[in-house]
Amino acid sequence: MEQYEPDRLSPAQTAAVRRSFRNGRAALTRRSLLRASTGGALAVGGLGALSGCGIPPAGRTQGGTSAEDHSAEEKTVNFSNWPVYIDVDESGKQRPTLDTFTRQTGVKVKYTEDVNDNTEFFGKIKPQLAAGQDTGRDLIVLTDWLAARMIRLGWVQKLDPANLPHAFANLSGQFRSPDWDPGRAYSYPWQGVSAVVAYNKKALDGIEVKSVSDLLDNPKLKGRVSFLSEMRDSIGMTLLDMGKDPAKVTDDDYDAAIDRLQKAVEKGQIRRFTGNDYTSDLTKGDIAACVAWGGDIVQLQADSDDVGYVIPDAGFVTATDNLLIPNKARHKANAERLIDFYYQPPQAARLSAYVAFVSPVDGAQEELAKIDKSAAENPLIIPTKDVAARTHSFRALSDKEEAVYEAKFAKLTGA
Repeated sequence: MEQYEPDRLSPAQTAAVRRSFRNGRAALTRRSLLRASTGGALAVGGLGALSGCGIPPAGRTQGGTSAEDHSAEEKTVNFSNWPVYIDVDESGKQRPTLDTFTRQTGVKVKYTEDVNDNTEFFGKIKPQLAAGQDTGRDLIVLTDWLAARMIRLGWVQKLDPANLPHAFANLSGQFRSPDWDPGRAYSYPWQGVSAVVAYNKKALDGIEVKSVSDLLDNPKLKGRVSFLSEMRDSIGMTLLDMGKDPAKVTDDDYDAAIDRLQKAVEKGQIRRFTGNDYTSDLTKGDIAACVAWGGDIVQLQADSDDVGYVIPDAGFVTATDNLLIPNKARHKANAERLIDFYYQPPQAARLSAYVAFVSPVDGAQEELAKIDKSAAENPLIIPTKDVAARTHSFRALSDKEEAVYEAKFAKLTGA
């Protein structure tokens, strides 16, 4: 594979990206588009969509199925991603990193923002995958829990390390070997999504918040606390506060975390469980403190000096959205080339400056500093070694565990 040098941002591009970051892109963050298919909706009906219709039982790994690769003669790649999850220019019509990729490689990218919800998207591609057919997509982005399931089902192709030199070299250590894809044989992270404790300084009025325990136990915060409607984030943060590792959670651990949150609900400590809509309450001060998504907080802080956050000493939960090549993809080598492109630090920096989530790429910090120094120094985007050491992931769940855990969480939240 030939090596190519990344283009540098022009002064005009640099200014545009800097403005985009500092303006917070209004309130249209990645999470505001209802990524939360791991919450109550999954427990009520989504899991059935994953497990029905003749899908082989999870755990029976069949191995990815390749098709004849047409990458050499067809200079294209079909890429499906979430809305508002890639850099765009000020016109909103051009995607600078994709344009750079095409300019460098001659490979055109058909980019489609059609992943609005993990479960919904799975339903779109399930019939073709189950029938051993091409989905029409060469590269897709799915959240870790569904990526794990796709791998277990044997519906994702194994990646060729020879086509991924930058990705292999630059993948940050904290993302290198999740339990559901050891060594990243089938996936590479697109971005990391962290849960932290956030607060409104004015609404706290001197009350100290440093941990999940403060949210759950301080009577001065009664009725002014919210948690997230995604099970892994709220339960994971509670487990850490209890001294338990979400990566090793047992049934008893899970029930203890549910019980702790239930008591807080019953005494009126927790106001509600929310999706992205907590951002408005937090900014206004209706919520004094909450469990929040780091990318949202980065953007809220661009518009409000009252919003702050803390990474608890007990640690915090980080999930990943992941790049995968589905079975029978027609342009596998081109897809791998695109994955590798985004693991060049300059391209990773351009992406992070726009989306404001955790970059999985070592070396991105130095390049991001050239675009926006404050972004490069923000541990919610580029974690320091100390912050990275406090990162924890929720372990992969079996189908049975998924159903039971989500049902209990749905009952807790009233979903």
